[in-house]
Amino acid sequence: MLHAVVPAGGSGTRLWPLSRAQRPKFLLPLTGTESSLLQSTVERVRLLSRPDHVYVVTGTAHAVDVARQLPEVPGDNILVEPSPRDSAAAISLAAAVIAEREPTAIMGAFHADHLVPDAKSFAATVERAMELAETGLLMTIGVTPTGPDTGYGYLRLGSAVGPGFKLAAFVEKPDQVSAVEYVSSGNYLWNAGMFVWRVDVFLDELARHRPDLHDAVRTLAAAWDSTGRDALFAKLWPTLEKISVDYAVMEPAAASGKVGVVPGDFDWHDVGDYNTLGQVLKAADRVGNVIVQPSEPGEVLLTESKRNVVVPGGGRLVATVGVNDLIIVDTPDAVLVCPRDRAQEVKGVVEELKQASRTDLV
Repeated sequence: MLHAVVPAGGSGTRLWPLSRAQRPKFLLPLTGTESSLLQSTVERVRLLSRPDHVYVVTGTAHAVDVARQLPEVPGDNILVEPSPRDSAAAISLAAAVIAEREPTAIMGAFHADHLVPDAKSFAATVERAMELAETGLLMTIGVTPTGPDTGYGYLRLGSAVGPGFKLAAFVEKPDQVSAVEYVSSGNYLWNAGMFVWRVDVFLDELARHRPDLHDAVRTLAAAWDSTGRDALFAKLWPTLEKISVDYAVMEPAAASGKVGVVPGDFDWHDVGDYNTLGQVLKAADRVGNVIVQPSEPGEVLLTESKRNVVVPGGGRLVATVGVNDLIIVDTPDAVLVCPRDRAQEVKGVVEELKQASRTDLV
């Protein structure tokens, strides 16, 4: 059975003002249902894992909300980071804790803020990755590209092995010309940041490439059920290198032929900004307007307006006349209006607010 790890961090600055540091996007119902992104992710992995095999790695500010949203996940399986140290520390800690309980367990890591509507196809792909992970490969899951997107990293396929491939290389986000070449070749997949491996194999690679990080997380995991855990965290956690698991382990392991990949044909979205939400969620009318209903929904009246993404979260009426392709987000203390094709730039507003010491708004 799979031990499913869900890293739940970050504040989702491109989804401001709906997403805030204290109430980040993975806790919000942005799935088109009442489920939050986090709940949707855990519901998806439940096709492969029992509740006591599901782990969430999150920060101190969100631990209570995570536990409240996931009452079926044991409290000891919510791993709380004292401070963010990037994905290598978070995922390595989870692997070490699982290894203390089951030394050769198969673990999968799946981000809390990704949206995958077809849970059955997702589960079938993960099962193929588990099959190859049993042989000792560190596995990643690649998503079949739907077009030459420059916003994702890519995975270059090597030779076929079992139900997948050896991974020839991780490729950084390309320019438009390169993206067209990659997709046209049929030899590249999007890097969705999904991983499957045996914990003993992963920890061996971690020891090889990042020995200090390996020793620290193994020490923390060994003390997980002891009274000295908090003191060890205070001592060790701030010393850990801030680095992604891709750079720390997966890329050097791939260079040694130790990484595999299975293609996933399921629909996958990294819910990073409002324009993506407009593409993913079902339109509320025949002219493409998408209404994102937060926990405090308001009314919407859209007159001669098309393809807008509207979040009526201020408890009042949001009305438009003759506007197209806009993002309009209304919350009790802030309103955002911007063109959909500039959705990525919303994070700049958050940076300006931080510089102005407006922490009350971020």
